[in-house]
Amino acid sequence: MFNQFTLGIEEEFQIVDPTTRELKSQVAEILAEGKLLLGEKVKPEMIQSMIEVGTGVCANIKEAREDITKLRCIISSLARKQGMEIVAASTHPFSKWSEQEIYDGDRYRLLIDELQMVARSLLIFGVHVHVGIENLDRRIHIMNAARYFLPHVLAMTTSSPFWLGFNTGLKSYRSEVFKKFPRTDIPDHFESYQQFQTYLDLLVKMNCIQDGSKIWWDVRPHSLFPTLEFRVCDIPTRVDDTIAVAALFQAIVAKLTVLIDKNLGFRLYHRRLIQENKWRAVRYGLDGKMLDLGKQKEVPARDLIRELLEFVDDVVDELDSRAEIEHIHTILERGTSADEQLQVFEESGGDFNAVVDRLIINTMENVPEKCFD
Repeated sequence: MFNQFTLGIEEEFQIVDPTTRELKSQVAEILAEGKLLLGEKVKPEMIQSMIEVGTGVCANIKEAREDITKLRCIISSLARKQGMEIVAASTHPFSKWSEQEIYDGDRYRLLIDELQMVARSLLIFGVHVHVGIENLDRRIHIMNAARYFLPHVLAMTTSSPFWLGFNTGLKSYRSEVFKKFPRTDIPDHFESYQQFQTYLDLLVKMNCIQDGSKIWWDVRPHSLFPTLEFRVCDIPTRVDDTIAVAALFQAIVAKLTVLIDKNLGFRLYHRRLIQENKWRAVRYGLDGKMLDLGKQKEVPARDLIRELLEFVDDVVDELDSRAEIEHIHTILERGTSADEQLQVFEESGGDFNAVVDRLIINTMENVPEKCFD
């Protein structure tokens, strides 16, 4: 049964000059050879100092690990040919959005024409995890329930404490930047796929959007693929953390499917309550307290995440993802990329260059040096 929950992972990387530690608008040079090697698995984004890679459709988390680590290896190698490095973090510590060049493409010109400075200032980097769910109504029902866990997973992926040379005091400043876009954050719940489609059709009819790709919620039914796409996370710097997060999203989908098949529901909470938890994840990451909405009390974030791991525990062996899920305990003990960036910043006396240097190293941790046999 569990072989239906295919996986896909998309990662957006910073292109960084290792000498100045600044973002560099050199995606075109990397793309030229990247397209020859990877085809549609590599593509530009709106900012020329960003490059995106995406796995194929992976049958399980082991395939996803092999694919995503190989992609990091190849993109890193191509960047180094241009004298650049790649960094996995959701904001750059000090580079300015106003100095970034926009990629020359119709999609991005239209986006900037519509959203103006809101789009121009979107100097953030993320990771998106797709989990295969063929049935349309099932996709919506699982999205409804999975919304509750989005702040939990965001808290364990934070990697954006700095913005434009400032310590923001937040662990995920990327989340605050992105919410300037319309149709973002935690979605409302829907009674059925038809209700969701009616909403979508209404927005298209009223000339709000062209299609479902302009819905940028933290979780959404993908507009083209038969997947539920989780978009809430900062991009983890270490690839092992990214794999753990993908495995957890897959396990959440599998566990909620089991409950639905047994006619057991999962209590649905209002968006406004889940948003309270998201803010706490944005502000404090793993170090704060979150709301146990069932018990109606504050609980340390790490405790709620451990409860989530217990919740999915009975499906991880069938998914063959126990080793990947267990890595979450390492994250809980070690902290996130944001925690480490802040530690390096403090220990170095406020040296952003030291932060970037650590990010460059950690981005390639446990990524093979050779990309091909």
